[in-house]
Amino acid sequence: MRITRFLPLAVLVAVTAAILLLGLDHYLSLDALRENRQVLQDFVADHRIGAALAYVAAYAAVVALSLPGATVMTLAGGFLFGWAMGGTLAVLAATLGAALVFLIARSTVGDALRNRAGPFLRRMEDGFRTNAFHYLLFLRLVPAFPFWAVNLAPALLGMPLVPFVAATAIGIIPGTLVFAAFGAGLGDLFAAGTEIRLAEVLSPTLIAALAGLGLLALLPVAVRKWRERRQ
Repeated sequence: MRITRFLPLAVLVAVTAAILLLGLDHYLSLDALRENRQVLQDFVADHRIGAALAYVAAYAAVVALSLPGATVMTLAGGFLFGWAMGGTLAVLAATLGAALVFLIARSTVGDALRNRAGPFLRRMEDGFRTNAFHYLLFLRLVPAFPFWAVNLAPALLGMPLVPFVAATAIGIIPGTLVFAAFGAGLGDLFAAGTEIRLAEVLSPTLIAALAGLGLLALLPVAVRKWRERRQ
């Protein structure tokens, strides 16, 4: 019974390893999007609802498998569906994928880790639970933390599912819409043969703006701690 509990995690690891070993992650690149753009655009034009569902499923799988292609998937959403619809689909898909990883990690290694946790980890867990939503919102807003790591940490620290999903969905909206808007303009760049670098999207101004939003997310935590000290 205990072994079967780890089966979903083993499947995720095995599928991820197989994709990377076979080089299938090549399809999660801007070069692949450029090469297949006409086929993808024709499919979206002929089967818009089916294409949207397929996009959400594929994006959620990329996130669940922790593959290095979420940014390209967001750009592809903007390119294929426009910035508004593409951004909305990307937020939905990324949240679904993150929730899947969260649930698998919590039900496998999360419970076992907490049962064996020492005093330090227990104090850390208690502190995180008290302000879990705001801490996770900060981690989602600031583009300095790996998405896969932010999916796992709350599961290991015992965060409930509902605030995890809410903080994830809200926190990724600003960055996702920016990338989707950039993706909506890829058609002209592809046609012109322009070399595209993902680093160009994350300008210092954008990073500063997202960091500012992240600090605002921590403001309620700071106020609460200040009140506790005064009392």
